[in-house]
Amino acid sequence: MLIRPHHFRPNEQTRADNAFQASADADAGTLASRAYAEATGVARALAAAGVTVHLFEDRGWSTPDSVFPNNWFSTHANGHVALFPMLAVNRRRERRRDVLATLDAHYRVHDVLDFSGLERSGVYLEGTGSLVLDHVHGVAYAARSARTSEVAVRRFCEHLGYEPVVFDALDESGRAIYHTNVMLSIGTDFALVGLSSIRDPRQRTTIRERLESSGRTVLELSAFQVRDFAANAIELTGRDGRVLALSERARRALGDAHAARIAASASLLALDVPTIELAGGSIRCMVAGLHLARRDRPVERTVHTPVVTASTPRVEVTL
Repeated sequence: MLIRPHHFRPNEQTRADNAFQASADADAGTLASRAYAEATGVARALAAAGVTVHLFEDRGWSTPDSVFPNNWFSTHANGHVALFPMLAVNRRRERRRDVLATLDAHYRVHDVLDFSGLERSGVYLEGTGSLVLDHVHGVAYAARSARTSEVAVRRFCEHLGYEPVVFDALDESGRAIYHTNVMLSIGTDFALVGLSSIRDPRQRTTIRERLESSGRTVLELSAFQVRDFAANAIELTGRDGRVLALSERARRALGDAHAARIAASASLLALDVPTIELAGGSIRCMVAGLHLARRDRPVERTVHTPVVTASTPRVEVTL
């Protein structure tokens, strides 16, 4: 699922802890136009590769980061949809009932697990930005940061049946890396990981061993490669098999040796999103993966899906 923004800009409320964010290089109208075109190009390229794409529009002015929907919801093969607590106040406006209704119409949604109430306690977990999930082995990797609370990670894992693997990852200046998915990406046969950002030797060894024990080849990334979003990639299912979607900038940083190793498992699809990357995220942040089973045919209107208020003891309400 993708969101095409009409009024994109780097978010002033996220600049303090997102070292990947850059200053705008043009006026507001030009930025918005470029980002709109880039999101359109991503949707078309993914569709051309045979990836099923649901594209939603965001015409609002107050949601500058809406192009990154993976931070407010995730989907899971057992029919669960999770909603997440967000640090920036203006990002909380990104959560959309029409998106959930479309999911419910096209896919078999069992329930919605709503963790967003943790915001009231100052506890945050920004979706599959904070969590890099090994769906096959049921492991949730999470690097602690202001946006990734270990309390929320463990709450998510208790409800969804994942094993939490929580660690610390720092950038060159010693600050916590804001989202796990800019330093770790897990594919079917490989993992891209900025191991040098994990300063604690024991944690670094643990992460490497856990990834290798899952049968994946560990492709280590330098700080430079992480900075250029080489880990901010996502493996998708296309018409002819697996596709690794990443940005043009990330593909250049990745280098030919790593690209050749990946190509043995998945074709690389490089997408040009330089304007959107000014906001501190890249292709992985733009794509909300759908792991739900399809309905035989879309329903005409959404069913009433149970919502579990997962930030407190379980209480079911109706969406």
